[in-house]
Amino acid sequence: MPPPADIVKVAIEWPGAFPKLMEIDQKKPLSAIIKEVCEGWSLGNHEGFALQIADATNFYITEKNRNDIKNGSILRLTTSPHLTAVQLHDRIQSSSMDAKLEALKDLANASRDITFAQEFINLDGISLLTQMVESGTDFGDLLSFTLTAFVELMDHGIVSWDTFSVAFIKKIASFVNKSAMDTAVLQRSLAILESMVLNSQDLYHKVAQEITIGQLIPHLQGTDQDIQTYTIAVINALFLKAPEEKRQEMAHILAQKQLRSIILTNVIRSPTPINDEMAHQLYVLQVLNFNLLEDRMMTKMDPQDQAQRDIIFELRRIAFDVECEPNNSGSTEKRKSMYTRDYKKLGFINHVNPAMDFTQIPPGMLALDNMLYFAKHHQDAYIRIVLENSSREDKHECPFGRSSIELTKMLCEILKVGELPSENCHDFHPMFFTHDRSFAEFFCICIQLLNKTWKEMRATSEDFNKVMQVVREQIMRALTLKPNSLDQFKSRLQNLGYAEILKIRQSERMNQEDFQSRPILELREKIQPEIMELIKQQRLNRLCEGTCFRKISNRRRQDKFWYCRLSPNHKVLHYGDLEESPQGEVPHDSLQDKLPVADIKAVITGKDCPHMKEKGALKQNKEVLELAFSVLYESDEYLNFIAPDKHEYCVWTDGLNALLGKEMTSDYTKSDMDTLLSMEMKLRLLDLENIHIPEAPPPIPKEPSNYDFGSFLCFGSYGHKN
Repeated sequence: MPPPADIVKVAIEWPGAFPKLMEIDQKKPLSAIIKEVCEGWSLGNHEGFALQIADATNFYITEKNRNDIKNGSILRLTTSPHLTAVQLHDRIQSSSMDAKLEALKDLANASRDITFAQEFINLDGISLLTQMVESGTDFGDLLSFTLTAFVELMDHGIVSWDTFSVAFIKKIASFVNKSAMDTAVLQRSLAILESMVLNSQDLYHKVAQEITIGQLIPHLQGTDQDIQTYTIAVINALFLKAPEEKRQEMAHILAQKQLRSIILTNVIRSPTPINDEMAHQLYVLQVLNFNLLEDRMMTKMDPQDQAQRDIIFELRRIAFDVECEPNNSGSTEKRKSMYTRDYKKLGFINHVNPAMDFTQIPPGMLALDNMLYFAKHHQDAYIRIVLENSSREDKHECPFGRSSIELTKMLCEILKVGELPSENCHDFHPMFFTHDRSFAEFFCICIQLLNKTWKEMRATSEDFNKVMQVVREQIMRALTLKPNSLDQFKSRLQNLGYAEILKIRQSERMNQEDFQSRPILELREKIQPEIMELIKQQRLNRLCEGTCFRKISNRRRQDKFWYCRLSPNHKVLHYGDLEESPQGEVPHDSLQDKLPVADIKAVITGKDCPHMKEKGALKQNKEVLELAFSVLYESDEYLNFIAPDKHEYCVWTDGLNALLGKEMTSDYTKSDMDTLLSMEMKLRLLDLENIHIPEAPPPIPKEPSNYDFGSFLCFGSYGHKN
């Protein structure tokens, strides 16, 4: 008979003794189980002992997490968290440097466990560590492990960041400001400063007083990508938490210090491949830079503001090489007529008062800024576009003003100007780090593309929205290729003319063609279950390969990972923590935890997931919500996931639903179904190429005039006799 559900078979280790095989009754108090284990080895004072998971994590077993113990787990009998905390609290104050170093190593390792961390913090351990740092007597490995232990303890969110003194902040900042500093100490110090800034507005001001951009720049000019990543993370944190009125000032300082070109040279164009965390930090910096445009994007033009109106006059002057006439030159009516004519040539909707065109937000004044930049920095192209369209027939002219306003709005949507950076995104574009005014240059390339596409489409004013759709598609397809420079982006667009877009669309339409004739529809219906089964098998195979998921903290991003995969017989989910991101598949036997598929009750997604309801910043992030899912098992136990990307999210939610016998409804399944179904249909219909398939079956012939087949039968008989 199988053992009761509450009985778990485990092995328990004790140093210097043979491991014991035990059956643990999960209904018994944990203290009673520990007492029984101690008595088995004749150990007294069982209150001073505890059980740990015997793996790299060494996490303590508590009443809260004891249900995570699975059949076949290996546990270790060890000193209790309280006793270990007391011992380490004493050992790290040892007068022997060697003993102190070993104690700090043990503390850094033990502090990853929240049960131990709580006990150590209760002994005022955080204060002891900060005093050790402030004293300035420890260097090298001693200081490195002290800071590591501090980071691990703070990461549990038990102690508020607001409790630290200015002296401690100054000391941490001094480690960053020194030109020659131990790499491990520098990395931990940068991580601490980032967490301080992100978790406390008060600490932001204190850190900002101690750290300058000029002091951070040298860390970007080295070759250690981890140091570079943490440095950019600190810059991003300072940028993100700066009051709105100071962000432009900070951006000006970053420009003065040549931050963009330093990142381009030492990070983006470095021979070292960019890892995921660096890609994320570059993406965040890109978003924060573009968000500086939000103020102009959301500012309406004031038609009465003379300085703003002068910008429109300047656009007219550059285009038509005219000087602004003094007020007394000519009649008012003649002057108005001349302005109206020129503003019409410039393509404004409101010919009389073009300032009204910029009252729509978004894009507001940002559109006018882009137009002026184009007119001044790409003057020949600007004049050519305006004059070319003003001499064209009315119905085929491309309105520069209207196009610029709509294009600016479109570019803001594509680059998500004004939105906070996503926690999981790595989508940075190298080309935006190649120019100080990258958005304006981006606009200049795209407005020329728009004019070119307009001509290729032989568009009229009625086709304006169609042209904008094609231009958006051209831009999106070129961006997908991740060009390394703006010139490369421009070159990619040259290869994506209107004719090429039509070919691509036609090809895609052919691949996804929905045949409407009844025989074809019947064939589709017949094939569909086969294709769905094929997709299901692919999803389950992917679950068997497994995926590495990142653990995301509400306090700061960390490289902590866990892995989950389905057993080959599709009956068990194996999962467990990892020290680092794996290079390939993780074997089943190295994943300690198991969840029988039969125990899974439901798959929950999005905001309904328990880890998205917890208090913290993650639940505010729309993109993280879209990647979150949870597996409900037993009555109220959950296994929580945040997928690395939308593709993995679809694979796992589809696979889990398939295991539960439910429908796979993800966008990825729909896309696969369309693609595979189209391919299968074409393969089956190859022999019918160029043959017209009728909408309806051919008509049944008319009935014969009589049904007398006697002569035929006689003939048959006669022939048989011969």
